[in-house]
Amino acid sequence: MIICRTPYRISFFGGGTDYPGWYRQHGGAVLATTIDKYCYLTCRHLPPFFEHRLRIVYRKIETCETVDQISHPAVRETLRFLKIDRGVELHHDGDLPARSGMGSSSAFTVSLLNALHALRGEITTKHQLAREAIHIEQDVLKETVGSQDQVLAAHGGLKHVRFQPDGEIEVSPLVLPAGRVAELKAHLLLVYTGIARTAADVAKSYVARIETRRRQLRIMKELVDESIEVLASGMNILAFGDLLHEAWQAKRSLSSIVSNGEVDDLYERARTAGAVGGKLTGAGGGGFLLLFAPPEKHREIIDALDGRIQVPFEFEPAGSQIIFYEPGVDYQEAERARDRGGYTFKELVRPDLAEAS
Repeated sequence: MIICRTPYRISFFGGGTDYPGWYRQHGGAVLATTIDKYCYLTCRHLPPFFEHRLRIVYRKIETCETVDQISHPAVRETLRFLKIDRGVELHHDGDLPARSGMGSSSAFTVSLLNALHALRGEITTKHQLAREAIHIEQDVLKETVGSQDQVLAAHGGLKHVRFQPDGEIEVSPLVLPAGRVAELKAHLLLVYTGIARTAADVAKSYVARIETRRRQLRIMKELVDESIEVLASGMNILAFGDLLHEAWQAKRSLSSIVSNGEVDDLYERARTAGAVGGKLTGAGGGGFLLLFAPPEKHREIIDALDGRIQVPFEFEPAGSQIIFYEPGVDYQEAERARDRGGYTFKELVRPDLAEAS
C-alpha cells in the first residue's frame, strides 16, 4: 500500500503568465504558496482474486479490465504514460472540493504520479513530478491549464516561480524572517464562495487570444516583483493587500467570466468591512476567495459574507510526499519464481504459513 499526500495551493500574483502560450514568448512569474489542505491518493497492486484488474475510486467508482476502459482522463493517461501493466487499485480523497481554484486537478495528477512511481519502487525528484504532470495535462490531455499548479503541488512552500521562454522553470523559495511570514499569514482569509466551476472553461475565454491581453499580463507579472519587494523590505504589510487588489482588477479584465455578479458583490462587501484587497484563487469564476485584511477586521468581514465558510489554514513547506510505503506482495513475480523453482504459491507469498503447515 502506498499513500501519497499532496498540498493544494493559493496563488498571490502572476497567475495567467504561467500559460505556455504566454511565457514561451514573454516569460512569466508567479508568487504562490501551498497550504495544509491536501489531496490524498492511496494505491496498491490489485491481488489476482478479483474479476477486474483496475479499480479507481473518486466521486465515482470504476472497475475495469483494461486501461482503455477507464473514463477518468488523468488516471487513464498516467497509467499509460508510466506503462503500468499490472492490476492497480486507486482511492482519492481531498480536504477541499474540486473545481474550487485551489489547484486540485494538478495536485491529483502529481499525487498519482508520485504514488505510482513509488509502487514501482522508484524515487522521483520534485522537478520530475512537476514536469511529468505538466506533460500529461498540457500535451497529452490538451487541457487549457497553466504550469504553476503542478510546480507548487510537487515542490510545496512559499515560492517564487519563473517560467522562461525556453521552457525552463526556476523554483526559488521566498526567504523571509519567520515573523514576516507569520505577519503575512495573519492577514489572510480564505472563504469558499460556494460556486463550482471548471478552471479550463474559464481559461479558454482568454488563453486562446492571450496576445491581446498583453497589458494585463505584463502588469500581473510586474506585481510579482513588487509584492516580493514589499515582503522583503519590511514596509507596511498592507501594501501587499493593495497590490492584491490591483492584480485582481487586472485579472478580472481578462474575460467577462473571470468574475461575475455574485463574486463582485462578495468582494465589495468584504472591502467595505475592512479587506484591503483579495482575489479568486484560481482561473476565476468561483471557488475560493482569498482576502487580505488586518486580523482585527476578520470577524467583521466573515459576518459581512453571510456565513460563507471560512477555511483556516497554515502554510505548508514540503510539497508532494509519500507518507506511507509498504509495497506488499508482488504476485506476478511470485508466480514466475514458482514456475522457475518449483515452489508452491504459499511458500513464496506467505512463507510463515508454509512453515506452519
